[in-house]
Amino acid sequence: MSSVIDVDRVIEELTAETGLDDFGDPTYRDGLDVLVAALADEARLSDVGHAVAVGQITSMLKTRLLVEQWWSDQPELDEERIEAPIFIVGLSRSGTTALSHLLARDPRNRSLLGWEASLPVPPPRRSTYGTDARFEAARGDEFGLLHRLNPAIASMHHDPPDLPVECLVPMAQHFVALSLPLMYPIPTYARWVRTVDHGPVYRWHERVLRLLQSGGVRGRWQLKSPHHCIALEALAARYPDARFIVTHRDPATCVASTASLAREFARTFAHPGDIAQFGELWTELLVAMADGIVQFRRDHGDDRFVDVPYSGLTTDPLATMRRVYEELGESLDGAAEAAVRAHLEVAVQHRFGHHEYQVDDFVVDRASLDERFAPYRDRFAEELAIA
Repeated sequence: MSSVIDVDRVIEELTAETGLDDFGDPTYRDGLDVLVAALADEARLSDVGHAVAVGQITSMLKTRLLVEQWWSDQPELDEERIEAPIFIVGLSRSGTTALSHLLARDPRNRSLLGWEASLPVPPPRRSTYGTDARFEAARGDEFGLLHRLNPAIASMHHDPPDLPVECLVPMAQHFVALSLPLMYPIPTYARWVRTVDHGPVYRWHERVLRLLQSGGVRGRWQLKSPHHCIALEALAARYPDARFIVTHRDPATCVASTASLAREFARTFAHPGDIAQFGELWTELLVAMADGIVQFRRDHGDDRFVDVPYSGLTTDPLATMRRVYEELGESLDGAAEAAVRAHLEVAVQHRFGHHEYQVDDFVVDRASLDERFAPYRDRFAEELAIA
C-alpha cells in the first residue's frame, strides 16, 4: 500500500516555509516511520482520516522546529527546572481525567492545557494567559472538527479548553504516544510503543514543559496519562522528585470503555474491522499498564504514591481531594476548596452525554481477563473492592 504521507517531502516543505531545519533529537523519526507504515498498512483510513493524519503529522513536525528554534534563541531555558511534579497515572478510563480536572482548580498547581501543549511557542505570559489568542481560538472552537464529525465522542471524553489535557499531546510530538492508536486502528504501532525506550520522549516532554513555564506561568505541575504506566522507570529517571497518584477501577470496565472509545474513533477516521480487535488490543495494553504499576512499586516502594478508587471521584470528590492532599503532606486550602466546589457544580458526570457500551462486547472471557490482571487485582484488592 502506498504511504499515507511522504515524510521527507513534508520535512523539505516545512524547512522551506519556516527557514528552520533543526527538528531536535533524531530519534523522533523512529516512531514517525513506524506510525506512517502502520497508517498505510493497517488503518484503512477514510478520506477524512487521511487528511486528519497528514495534518496532524505536519503540525507536530512544525512544532518540533519551533520548539528547537526557541531553545536556540533563549539560552536561559537551560536554567529552568521542573520541580516535584505530580503525575496522575492509572489504567485508561479509571478516572485520571476527572482527578486532573479537580487538581487543576487549585491555583497553586500548573496544568497543561491543550492549546499551549499543541502550540507552545511562544510560551504564554502570566499577564495574558487568560486572553492569549491561542486560548481564545480554543474557546471559540471548543468541540471543533472532531465533534462535527462524531458528536458521540464528547460523551466519552472531552477536554474543555480551560482544563488539562494528557501528556500525550507533547509525547505525540516525539511520535511515541498511545493517543495515536486510540485515534487510528494501528496495532503494530501500539505494540511498538510498548517496547521502545521512553528516555528520549520524556526528554522532549520536559523540554516542552520547561519552555512553557519560562513565560512566567508557573506553579507545581500536575500532569497525567495512563500511558506513563508502561514507562514509569523512564519517567522517574527524568523527574526523580515526582510523586504519583494512581486511580483504580475494575480492569474489565476500563478495557471495555477504552476499546469502545477506540472503536468510535476508528469509525470516525477509518473503516474498522471486527469489534473483537479493539478488545484484544486494549486488553493487552491495559495489562501492560497494570503490570507496570505493580512492578515499579514492587521495585521502589509506595512512598511516593497515593491511591484513589474510582468511586471516590464519583460519590464524594471533595472528600477524595482532601484525602489526596493529606497523603501528599499538604492541605486543600480555602481558595483551592472553593474553586473545587465551584467546579463540581458545573462538572456534572455525563453532562456531555452518557457513554453507552457493553463490557461483553469487548471482554469475551471475563475469567481469562481477570487472570491476566491477577497481579494488579491482588496488589490493589482493597482499592478495587470500593472502586
